[in-house]
Amino acid sequence: MSDTTVTGAILAAAADQARPMLTYYNDSTGERTELSGATLGNWAAKIGNYLRDEIGVLPGDPVRVDLPEHWQTAAILLGSWWAGAQVLIADDGDGRVVFTSRDRIDSHDEDEIVVVPLDPFAMGVRDLPVGISDFGESIRAHGDHFVPSGAGRLAVDSVTVQQVLTAAPDGLGADDRVLSVRPWHTVADLVANFAAPLAAGASLVYVDGSADEAALAKTASTEKATVTWR
Repeated sequence: MSDTTVTGAILAAAADQARPMLTYYNDSTGERTELSGATLGNWAAKIGNYLRDEIGVLPGDPVRVDLPEHWQTAAILLGSWWAGAQVLIADDGDGRVVFTSRDRIDSHDEDEIVVVPLDPFAMGVRDLPVGISDFGESIRAHGDHFVPSGAGRLAVDSVTVQQVLTAAPDGLGADDRVLSVRPWHTVADLVANFAAPLAAGASLVYVDGSADEAALAKTASTEKATVTWR
């Protein structure tokens, strides 16, 4: 077991916790959600506390994340890694808990299923089946501060913590804002397109569902992006 968690390293790499760490755009809904390092860290802390205190997750335990790219998915990934968990994306096997969307409930048989709303404000999901937990109700009551107990060797499926933390692209640093439309719902994409820029200290601006070059160029200018990943 290592003392270094992926999330601890990402938060430490951020030059200014008040600076935006993740900005999420959804072109189809018009959503724009900006989270500073401090705010995203608070969400991750709540999730880490939930996993450890309610689910009993220990460093190295598996947590399944079955969600599309979204700022809430980012918070869940960071909270899981901060708790030292191995995030399961593609590998077979059940997690101690699964975070998923309402339309994916029937795809899972974990003992603990948490439904994530994927809306701008993490509002509650109504009329869930008995035994299924709502993300907002489960997470919000937990504290905004988290002290990790260490990390297991694996960060996501068979990718190690060390491999994630050394995946940052050359030349990318704390002064960069990366505008990206690259997906991060597979293991390789998650490491390269989500974790790597954050581990380099960069700020990530993720645009969901856009292939319009003019719109991307306008967003890049508005967000003062230094790098654009198509």
